[in-house]
Amino acid sequence: MINIEKIKGHTAVFSTNLIYGLNYVIAKGIMPDYFAPGAIIFIRVSVCMFLFWLTSLIFQTKKEKVSQGDLLKIALFSVFGIALNQIMFFEGLNLTTPINSAIIMTVTPILVLALSFIIIKDSITWYKVLGIMLGASGAIMLILKTGEVSFSSATFLGNLFTFINASSFALYLVLIKSLSDKYSPLTLMKWVFTFGFILVVPFCIIPFIQTDFHNIPIQIWASLAFVVIGATFLGYLLYNYALVTLSATATSSYIYLQPAIATVVAIILGRDTLGIPEVISGLMIFTGVYLVSFIHKRVRN
Repeated sequence: MINIEKIKGHTAVFSTNLIYGLNYVIAKGIMPDYFAPGAIIFIRVSVCMFLFWLTSLIFQTKKEKVSQGDLLKIALFSVFGIALNQIMFFEGLNLTTPINSAIIMTVTPILVLALSFIIIKDSITWYKVLGIMLGASGAIMLILKTGEVSFSSATFLGNLFTFINASSFALYLVLIKSLSDKYSPLTLMKWVFTFGFILVVPFCIIPFIQTDFHNIPIQIWASLAFVVIGATFLGYLLYNYALVTLSATATSSYIYLQPAIATVVAIILGRDTLGIPEVISGLMIFTGVYLVSFIHKRVRN
């Protein structure tokens, strides 16, 4: 029987990774010439906090009251989901290459699988392990085709920051899953970003104030709008919507689609061609996501 809610969850997380597949290059293009990483984080978190509260006031007819204990949990989760995640992503991307970042981020589903087993006692099956390995291999093959990876001393700090980003986001997905059945995604996000804003202000307010807003071209503003509205507001909302019906491991496995999506866009725009390596990588990625997201559930049932 077709589960409509699960289809909605898969559609939401696929849409999120469609957005994220474009975010690496777009975010890199606005740093550091126009915006410092800290300035982008301040704009990203503050604007999204406002948007989540505004959207909640307009569309949530039934107001959800969050208990004091859960607010404390959300405050803790925001350390990993907003503060560490945002700061380490932009600081890391500023100090390394988009290819390095994309490769390092493939560790996220592996960390989610391990943390889900340790924290929420989620089962580890051979289907999940095989699916993650297939997806990671296919993603890395596609990423390496686009250019050379560089793990030199010049990019070491950026690579380290990116790994911390991947680890903190993995932990956030596992932790926030525990509240996804209790509160709506909109309620969770408005509080996650409220606490996240409080956490990032001390680190990001000065770079924001020092930004020369008068000399920023329109295309950079457009890129920033994509990062804020697309990759942050819609990205976080859709991710948490998916967590209502999907496991954290299944949700995170979709990260492997990001390089595949970027390759498809490049082919459509005439910047790349479709060959045997792309076909093999694509099959490995989609098979991996399928194994993690669907097969193990059938076996368990």
